[in-house]
Amino acid sequence: MSNPEAVIEVQDLRVRYDRTDAVDGVSFQVRRGEVFALLGTNGAGKTTVLDVLEGFRSPTAGRVTVLGVDPMAQHDILAPRVGIVIQEAGFFDTLTVGQCLRAWSRFHRTPRSTDDLLAAVGLDHRRSVRCGKLSGGERRRLDLALALLGQPELVFLDEPTTGMDPEGRRETWRLIGDLVDHGTTVLLTTHYLAEAQEMADRVAIMHRGRIRVQGSLTDILHTADTSTVAFTVDSAQVDALPLIPQTRIDRRSGRCRVTITTQDPPAVLATVTAWAQDHRVLLGDLDLSRPTLEDVFLELVHPGASTPDERSAA
Repeated sequence: MSNPEAVIEVQDLRVRYDRTDAVDGVSFQVRRGEVFALLGTNGAGKTTVLDVLEGFRSPTAGRVTVLGVDPMAQHDILAPRVGIVIQEAGFFDTLTVGQCLRAWSRFHRTPRSTDDLLAAVGLDHRRSVRCGKLSGGERRRLDLALALLGQPELVFLDEPTTGMDPEGRRETWRLIGDLVDHGTTVLLTTHYLAEAQEMADRVAIMHRGRIRVQGSLTDILHTADTSTVAFTVDSAQVDALPLIPQTRIDRRSGRCRVTITTQDPPAVLATVTAWAQDHRVLLGDLDLSRPTLEDVFLELVHPGASTPDERSAA
């Protein structure tokens, strides 16, 4: 059933290459004014889904609408309303950054100011530099500027911060946040899971052509209903540690980093601190942390993966 708030609707999408189902029954919605992160391993089917949503590939089966239209059959209607940052864009390397933006602006009815865009993506000081001389991170910034040139309602961002330094990545996050604050909808794919956790309102994680989990970031993190208690002790002391389920011990140069995964962190903390007090053990770098998006992702992709020096209690 159609959702009037949905900018993108995907129902049972299937895409087959020869005998391989690259996308195998994917369904999700992207709501107006949100950042939706589509995550997954290499080969999970994310780029194929984007190709269908952007109108560059026909689905084998299923139903897809973007801004209320069929992206393949009505591509000419859709194209002026969206912006796209693909993984590897091509520029005329002999053009300067400013010339490149001015050339692309001719394809839009109401292009955004070149000066504003250059300032927004941090390339105003590089306007006279030829595109072929830009660094990888600068080329990604120019990709983003070109995607935003037509003041789109919806932006597809495929690995938008690849090659950027931490400062550039943070500035890009800020820029995307400003876009969303002004009503733009964003569909993001990224291998930087911290990036998705920083920006996304909702998340879907794909693996082998299917969505394994989706929902709000809070809901996703709650699927990993565990915390970790970690601390460092001398190697000579660690063997006396009480046997606690899901304990991992990393031994390095006379010191041990102990990490305990638990659904009851207060009980584990009480046990560990009581043991430390009784044995006069100093707990170095004591840390309690909740699961991250990366933890959820890795558990979905590699469920029950073992860790070195693992201890368990029967």
